Amino acid sequence: VYLAGFLGMKGEPRLQGRPHRLCGTAWQHLRSPKASMGGRHGENHRTLLNEGEEAEMETFGYKTHGFRRALCIAGYILSCGILLLVFYWKPAWDVWANCVPCDLQEADVVLLRTTDEFHMYSWKKVTWISLSSLDYIRRDSAVVADESSLLNRVVRKPDLKVRCIQVQKIRYAWDLAASRFQKVGKLICGPNTIEVEITPIWKLLVKEVLNLFYVFQLFSVCLWLAEDYIEYSVAIVLMSLLSMALTVYDLRKQSVKLHRLVESHNSVPVKVCRRQAGLQAMESRHLVPGDLLVLERGRLMLPCDAILISGVCIVNEGMLTGESIPVTKTCLPRDNGQQPWQASCADDYRRHVLFCGTQIIQAKGDGREPAKAVVLRTGFNTAKGDLVRSILYPKPMNFRLYRDAIRFLMFLIGIAGIGMVYTVCVFALNGEAAGEVVKKALDVITIAVPPALPAALTSGIIYTQRRLKRKGIFCISPQRINVCGQLNLICFDKTGTLTEDGLDLWGLVLAKGQSFQNACSFSPGSPVPWGPACGAMVSCHSLVLLDGQVQGDPLDLKMFEATHWEIEESKDDGELACAMIVKPGPKASHAPIRGMAILHQFPFSSALQRMSVIVQEFSGDHHIFMKGAPERVTHFCHPNSVPPSFTSQLQFYTSRGFRVIALAHKTLPAGMPAASLTREDVESNLTFLGFLILENRLKRETRPVLEELTAARIRNVMVTGDNIQTAITVAREAGMILPGSRVILVEASAQVGRPLASITWKLVEESKIDRCSGPEDRHSALGGGPPSGLGSSPFHFCMSGSSYEVITQSFGHLLPKLLLNGTVFARMSPAQKASLVQEFQKMDYFVGMCGDGANDCGALKVAHAGISLSEQEASVASPFTSRTPSVECVPELIRQGRAALVTSFCMFKYMALYSIIQYLGILLLYWQLNTFGNYQFLFQDLAITTLIGMTMSLNGAYPKLVPFRPAARLTSPPLLLSVALNILFSLALQVCGFVLVQKQPWYSADDLLSACAPRNTSLMGSPAPTGLSQGVHGMRNSTGGEEKEEEESYQSYENTTVWLLSTINCLLVAVVFSKGKPFRQPVHKNCKGAKGGRRGRKARPGTFSLMPVSC
Repeated sequence: VYLAGFLGMKGEPRLQGRPHRLCGTAWQHLRSPKASMGGRHGENHRTLLNEGEEAEMETFGYKTHGFRRALCIAGYILSCGILLLVFYWKPAWDVWANCVPCDLQEADVVLLRTTDEFHMYSWKKVTWISLSSLDYIRRDSAVVADESSLLNRVVRKPDLKVRCIQVQKIRYAWDLAASRFQKVGKLICGPNTIEVEITPIWKLLVKEVLNLFYVFQLFSVCLWLAEDYIEYSVAIVLMSLLSMALTVYDLRKQSVKLHRLVESHNSVPVKVCRRQAGLQAMESRHLVPGDLLVLERGRLMLPCDAILISGVCIVNEGMLTGESIPVTKTCLPRDNGQQPWQASCADDYRRHVLFCGTQIIQAKGDGREPAKAVVLRTGFNTAKGDLVRSILYPKPMNFRLYRDAIRFLMFLIGIAGIGMVYTVCVFALNGEAAGEVVKKALDVITIAVPPALPAALTSGIIYTQRRLKRKGIFCISPQRINVCGQLNLICFDKTGTLTEDGLDLWGLVLAKGQSFQNACSFSPGSPVPWGPACGAMVSCHSLVLLDGQVQGDPLDLKMFEATHWEIEESKDDGELACAMIVKPGPKASHAPIRGMAILHQFPFSSALQRMSVIVQEFSGDHHIFMKGAPERVTHFCHPNSVPPSFTSQLQFYTSRGFRVIALAHKTLPAGMPAASLTREDVESNLTFLGFLILENRLKRETRPVLEELTAARIRNVMVTGDNIQTAITVAREAGMILPGSRVILVEASAQVGRPLASITWKLVEESKIDRCSGPEDRHSALGGGPPSGLGSSPFHFCMSGSSYEVITQSFGHLLPKLLLNGTVFARMSPAQKASLVQEFQKMDYFVGMCGDGANDCGALKVAHAGISLSEQEASVASPFTSRTPSVECVPELIRQGRAALVTSFCMFKYMALYSIIQYLGILLLYWQLNTFGNYQFLFQDLAITTLIGMTMSLNGAYPKLVPFRPAARLTSPPLLLSVALNILFSLALQVCGFVLVQKQPWYSADDLLSACAPRNTSLMGSPAPTGLSQGVHGMRNSTGGEEKEEEESYQSYENTTVWLLSTINCLLVAVVFSKGKPFRQPVHKNCKGAKGGRRGRKARPGTFSLMPVSC
């Protein structure tokens, strides 16, 4: 009645007056009765949490109902805790049973559901936090009195209380104005700690015991003990305890490791300047958003996210980016506007933010003042907190193998149900006691549904993980190993992945007037001649001097070393206190100046693709220098200073694989204060100086690896932040673009003030250009496939990040067609790389991403298999990390993934067939009220299945990648046909044996020795064993002195025949399913074992009785 009252609802569900913008599956789920049942309880029964973010969830309001709560407690007692266990597995059922829907503002329980395809449920209690106990919060305080502040909107007045829920370590407060839960900082965010508690062993043990697999094991053991199946019950209990102990030990070890990783950052001594208390030292756990941090000289592990408001800091962001290259952080520029600081800083706001977990190597203030930063986020709201939360709450894998395994398990349960009905009918019609009938019926479940099935699916993964570790590939997400067996597209970063990390300076191409001068090549050891270009090379960089050594980006290092200048620390206490000093070295070319001071930096970012500096000659003029991507730098240069041949000259060098950096310069007017200049003032009306040419060589192993992947029909795609012409050249050299293939450059642009965007395509080898702008013309250009004139030759689309962005927004219907043949994606920002991987996934590609971890973290995280070539802490965000920075790990991972996937299929099919073979044999013997003896089951379960489980998964990966992938689904026709035919063969084999043994001339149902020869008079004269008739026509419980009779009652010719045939059948199935080539090594090469074995199965009472066919 409770559910039926809401089935008649009409209209679409809405969230705060807006249609819900979920995916199709989630939308259908919302329209289900249970999801819609709160529609009558107001608009605020459900809303979104973290809307638009990766951790987006849907929240539903519920209120505890006293009568329902009492009924549930009664149910817990009457069901002996089974109902409570069901609610533990299904938290949504718990809420639906105990609570009634209501508005979220009245709810004391909030039901949460993820908006992804998994729809995982959880629930949280709503708690109240009182702010009146805080001395510095008063009812008339400015914070509470400010009507526009978030704190005012979440505080209930006059008692100053806040309604909160805590989800995945983040506290959310109820926003009274917006009618939803919001993230809040300041005052109610909790202490500034990233607490990862070491879970007590008893909690881990209880959680492990409540696993559905172990509950089923417990049910089986109780049933076996009730039937006096002592031997195997003890064996199963011991093996289960050992398995749980190993699992608990592993979980405890991981918990301790993660706790130690974050523990040191929870009590960092810091200095804070507060309005009333002034400068004071405290532990970092007491920091709150808005505190002013004082950053003194010296190293400091930052305990929070903070924005730098004065001074300059050099930090090591290896924990976030994977690169231990020092990064320069500059202070937030002063802005008189009213817009938020993050919006005013546009894409380079990260250059002003100090992230939690990063190490401050050096901090310099303005003049004699120390550097200062304002605390932005604390605890789990920080960048490091997000990283730790991604480890604590990983996103589940959506792999068809596991979904199909659940479906197949349901099929086995259905088969067990049929067997239970058959058992009840047979035993009831023969007059068996009700208790015996129930035990035998339940016994069928433990036969048809293999308890070791979940473990069987992971055996191959465990062995593969060990093999990968021996090859220097580490995995933090073992479930993704099987997914690697399905990869059919690999995205590669270029610099540091396909090419060498280091760059060699090739030369300078300077601009003079309206033309370019001849290229000036550098021989090793020869300095760069002095000039504006040399000034840019010695000053426009992010290098720092640490412990007497110059450190920084490899490109900047190569460029600076070519000048033979030197870096010094400033010893001035005045204007140049924070400046970096560069002076000519002994081997530098003659310069008319003694040196320069770098006053201010506007650092390089992938989004801006440029950097600028303000420098001052010693007792001289102020200058601006810029370097960056040529296409970007020319936008800030005076048009008259850019030669008309700029494009052709740039293409000439990039098409030969060189990396090209543009340089620009201008002199500031005398008397202009450099400190007050904004980035917009600095980067305008520059003079174009020319090109800096660097050579980036291909790694030795790149081409063979890509050729191997191409031969295996695995598509290779380059995703880089470099110039598109350079990327195309490297793609040709690496073998991504084969000789004779056409390369089509796709360019899209959206001009301000025009309603339609435009898209062009151009054959790189030709000058022909077709343009389309408008819905009708777009299809004529790209809608029908490759442009006209390509013929049948293969073609590759190439595009830049800006074009990709425009196509995604304005030409979405063309994007899949472009991606289908897209090979090179250049000038891609980190966000665009991640977006590209997701677009490929939407086209049903299994995507792998291989990068060095610098700007690839987002793509590494969203890919099916992210492979980081960096050993820094950022590899935590990547499922796989290679110890050696080589792309050779990619085919190796695919080989091992294919082997693991095939092994999982083999083990799954074997365990299922093994159970069905026993199931068929038992049902045949049940027809005669017979069953296998205890030691017969023991032999099959331990001596056969355990050994096969230990050895079937040991086959290594086949060394060659074949041009096809293993099946990804258990429900694929070949696999289903294989299982079905083996089931029919097993059924026919056992039925034939069961019938044929009864047709033998020596067969007798009453005389067990009827097959003996006439000369064996001693045996012939012996009376038939007592209880034989009971063994054929009836069964009894084994009690006291009747145990021997019970054991003899299982002896029969049918028993022996069916047991022998089922045992041989199990061995045959193991041999048939132990497939070797083309994905695994042959079965005779699996001699390299691993410790541990498979869990066995149950035993039955009775003897191990092989009746002789002839005596």
